[in-house]
Amino acid sequence: MKIDVLTCFPEMIDPVIHESMVKRAREKGLVDIQVHDLRDFSKDKHRKTDDYPFGGGDGMVMTPQPLYDGIRTLLRNAPKDAHSRVLFPTPDGVMFTQPLSEALAKEEHLIFVCGHYKGIDQRIRDMLITDEISIGDYVLTSGELSSLVIMDAVIRLIPGVLNEINSALSDSFSKPLLDCPWYSRPEIFEGIAIPEVLMSGHHANIDTWREEERIRKTKERRPDMWKAYQDKGDDKNG
Repeated sequence: MKIDVLTCFPEMIDPVIHESMVKRAREKGLVDIQVHDLRDFSKDKHRKTDDYPFGGGDGMVMTPQPLYDGIRTLLRNAPKDAHSRVLFPTPDGVMFTQPLSEALAKEEHLIFVCGHYKGIDQRIRDMLITDEISIGDYVLTSGELSSLVIMDAVIRLIPGVLNEINSALSDSFSKPLLDCPWYSRPEIFEGIAIPEVLMSGHHANIDTWREEERIRKTKERRPDMWKAYQDKGDDKNG
């Protein structure tokens, strides 16, 4: 997979893509990440990328020209015959979910457009953005952090990135329920022992316990997910 990041602040992206799992994915040749400074595409003599909004109002808006030229350049340089998706993280986008992450992980080329201020000129959104994505009902200072969240969630699902892909496939949101508790050694820590069933060696009982814990946690923490899970079950039985 090739990933292009279009940003006014490349230094926010670089440290993350040179560490941990993303670094290993790049070293394995499973993902190629290129970071591009949006200011390089500005035709303004001061390399400006923002201006005041038409109609008045507080704040600034990212102007269309640098974004248009930048995105078009990245599309022209896309891998041959690749289907490119241009992602714009924004609070008013569709909610980012595990199924969407899994779908994006199957793509050959992703372009992340990092917004700032009040956002980007709507004409760019209408012309060139294919996916407007929100990582939650809150607002961040910039789109770099949102892009990194989405990027991390997607890259870990590319075959070969994780040593144990089954671990990722059992995470919360990979299934209709939240994940169950997990324990490691030692058996007793600070006087607290792990649940006895996990030491039993009885895999059927362990599977049952884990499913019960998934249900318990989902009912307690995400009643919306629990209701959807129950409704889906009713649909199958109806």
